Amino acid sequence: MMQNAKQLLKKIYGYDSFRKGQENIIEGILNGSDTLAILPTGGGKSICYQLPAMLLPGTTLVISPLISLMKDQVDSLTRLGVPAAFLNSSLSAAEYREVLRSARNGDYKLLYAAPERLDAPMFQALSESLQIPLIAIDEAHCVSQWGHDFRPSYRQLAGWINRLEQRPLVAAFTATATSDVADDIEQVLGLRSPRRFVTGFARPNLSLSVVTGVDKKRFLTQFLSDRKEQSGIIYTATRKEAEEVCSQLQKAGLEAGKYHGGLSDAERAETQERFRFDDIRIMVATNAFGMGIDKPNVRYVLHWQMPGDLESYYQEAGRAGRDGEESQCVLLFEPADMQVQRFLIEQGSGDEDRKSIQMSKLHMMMNYSRTQRCLQQFIVDYFGESDVEPCGKCSCCQDKSEPVNRTEDAKMALSCVGRMKGRFGVTMAAKVLKGSRDKRLLEFGLDRLTTYGLMRHLPEKEIADWLYWLVAEGYLRLSEGQYPVVSLTANALPVLEGKQEIMQRVRASVRKSGGEAAGGSSPMFEALKAWRKETASREGVPPFMVFFDATLREIAMVRPSSIEELLGVKGIGSAKAQKYWSGIAPILAEFGVAGANAEADAEARAELETAVSQEAMTGSRGAAGLAVPKGGGAASGSAKDDETPSHVVSLELFHDGYAPAEIAKQRGLSAVTVEGHIIRCAEEGLEVAWERIIPAELEALIAEAVQSEESGKLKPVKEALPAEVTYFAIRGVMAKLGLKG
Repeated sequence: MMQNAKQLLKKIYGYDSFRKGQENIIEGILNGSDTLAILPTGGGKSICYQLPAMLLPGTTLVISPLISLMKDQVDSLTRLGVPAAFLNSSLSAAEYREVLRSARNGDYKLLYAAPERLDAPMFQALSESLQIPLIAIDEAHCVSQWGHDFRPSYRQLAGWINRLEQRPLVAAFTATATSDVADDIEQVLGLRSPRRFVTGFARPNLSLSVVTGVDKKRFLTQFLSDRKEQSGIIYTATRKEAEEVCSQLQKAGLEAGKYHGGLSDAERAETQERFRFDDIRIMVATNAFGMGIDKPNVRYVLHWQMPGDLESYYQEAGRAGRDGEESQCVLLFEPADMQVQRFLIEQGSGDEDRKSIQMSKLHMMMNYSRTQRCLQQFIVDYFGESDVEPCGKCSCCQDKSEPVNRTEDAKMALSCVGRMKGRFGVTMAAKVLKGSRDKRLLEFGLDRLTTYGLMRHLPEKEIADWLYWLVAEGYLRLSEGQYPVVSLTANALPVLEGKQEIMQRVRASVRKSGGEAAGGSSPMFEALKAWRKETASREGVPPFMVFFDATLREIAMVRPSSIEELLGVKGIGSAKAQKYWSGIAPILAEFGVAGANAEADAEARAELETAVSQEAMTGSRGAAGLAVPKGGGAASGSAKDDETPSHVVSLELFHDGYAPAEIAKQRGLSAVTVEGHIIRCAEEGLEVAWERIIPAELEALIAEAVQSEESGKLKPVKEALPAEVTYFAIRGVMAKLGLKG
């Protein structure tokens, strides 16, 4: 049967061979095994159940939570001559009944449905009359409470499957699953003696970068100006940020759209379609966008803030380069991102166990944002894959800045954490090393530790960042839960014994993209793209559904002179060759294919080689998230100006337990000025005791009032809140959550 599968792969999809792991997965399903397949985004999951569906008798049922994915895949299959349909809320009542009627007649090889549909009476009746050889469950991580996108409806699947008169094969697919999540998927879905396939999590065509210590708006403007002809996604943590970033881009004359949960269904659908059809190049969105969007030519994904977990980040970043071409994934990281994500978790609807899991994942995401390891290695190691070589092109691998010996600083920090015996968090450890007179620190007697004040020459914020860097590099660990404590790992011992040095790279500038962005063009390639856009518009489909960029580029290189030669191009099966040859042939003739000279052919080959081998953006970031001196000099980690800025002096007194009014009296300033100093420090990323500024029980209410006020003035916000809420508290919430007034 695998021979038939290989023939269909060529005939239907136009590929001569399977991608890594696909053949084993398909063979396992065709041999009758329940299956769990973990493939990276863009790794070709859909072929792994579509091909068996074509070869097995009856109608394969595909369970997916994503209406957009169902539509994309059904459209693509129909265009390839494979009968398929979907059942979801986008259909009218008449359309729904027509699909049910055709399904009962056995007209489809694949039928897509959301898990919520399975218990509907009409679907129950349909399932009893269908011959279902295989149930394919996409986005299977949604079944696991340990996963990043848990959906209760998925946990009902096993019961529904077991109620079928003849239980079919079950194959579960996901792009992001740790070993714990994979175990949970198999157990909750009730997979029987399943074969588990992990094809590898590395995405060799993605260049990962973490950037910090920059003016984000200026960075974004420059980044996009270098990529005017490319499609990309910019992810933000909140709806308000999505609105502001989109507005900024539109004012700059860029074709940008926005997508978030605050827009109507019609607005979201229209923007999504414009992006899929390349009518707009840039999508600014919250995480509500993108899951299941099969747009292969996304050349970059930029995260405006740090997401809440590595699974979400890698899934969202993985929407770049689904066609296998070089693409870039950039994370703009600021320490304040941690507070935004913590707030979102605390205000979420999950129970305490769920929030504890989310907090642990958030700390791992923060470690990624600060690490100096290869970023690709860090991610695949998190998912349990340990034999991957450094990628050689992420911002860490490309970093050529000079390493600084920070062994003594490491000994001080590790020694302090060891003496605190795993009872306190990073913030308190930083206070001890700084020599703070914090009230709680004194109550616990931590000022009597021999490490008290050892790093008083550094700002407390830098000390905390240093401790977090040691966590990211594996010398310290954070406990799980909402209030993690810090302790030593076994890796700390050689450092404390003087047997190992600690080197940290300190960067002073943002590295620019090397060379042009991936996807260089030639005159023939541009002519083919213009033909594709016109053809797609006439057919009412996105351009990528006609041909991927990579396919057009190969046509421009190979220059086929017949339909038989066109069939030799990767990604072109017989259906597409027959359908589009008449449109492609005149373009080839215009470029002299019949009598193509060697020089022109060499030029086309050079165009392709240049496009494939272009150096990706390396980016840069301050080491461990440390603030980078604007003057361009590398901070040594120990140098500090003798004169502490006035606003930092106010913050240090605040940390010592003084109230703003007391600080004002001591320094000869007004209380409002001191409050402004403290807020400024917070906005610069310094650690602030928010519990002394913001009443915990009113934080969510204040945030809602700030976001609801469109004038940008604070007085209407103050008047909308209880009398006990101060302007200091309002400004504190705005600084903590990155809200704009």
